[in-house]
Formats: sequence, structure tokens, C-alpha cells
Amino acid sequence: MASVKQLKKDLNNDIGDLIEDVYIWELSNPDADLSRSEKLIEDSINAFDDIIIKINAVSGEKIKSQFKVIEKDKKQVLSDLHKKAEKL
Repeated sequence: MASVKQLKKDLNNDIGDLIEDVYIWELSNPDADLSRSEKLIEDSINAFDDIIIKINAVSGEKIKSQFKVIEKDKKQVLSDLHKKAEKL
């Protein structure tokens, strides 16, 4: 792991890209039911907030192992969100 700053920046970029993809989908499908896509955007923002809280809560001993767990959680959450986006 490079740094906390880089981890936060990567998370922001990943979630931002996903939200941008959902907005593009919404613009491409104006007649579609947008409630699912809006829910996905809300879930993405909540996931971002949750991971940032975990990052900010890291302290004490075994910092590297704590960040490894956060990185694993981040990958899983992003994978789940991308699967939901594919189902739109």
C-alpha cells in the first residue's frame, strides 16, 4: 500500500467512475425505470462513506493488516456494485 492519501484517492476515482457509468446509462435509457439506477448511486455513495470511515479509524498496532482488510473490503464492495450496474 502506497499511502492513506492514495488509497482514498483510488477509492474516490473508482466510485466516481462507477457513478459516472450509471449516469451515462441513465442518459442512454431515458425511458427506463431509473429507481434501480438511483438506488445503485445511493449504495455507491454509502459504500464510499463506509470505507472512508474505516480508513480514518485505523490506529494502533498492526496498521498494515488493518489496511489489507480495508483493501479487501474495497475490492469486494466495488465488485458487488459493478455486478449490480451490469444488471441495469
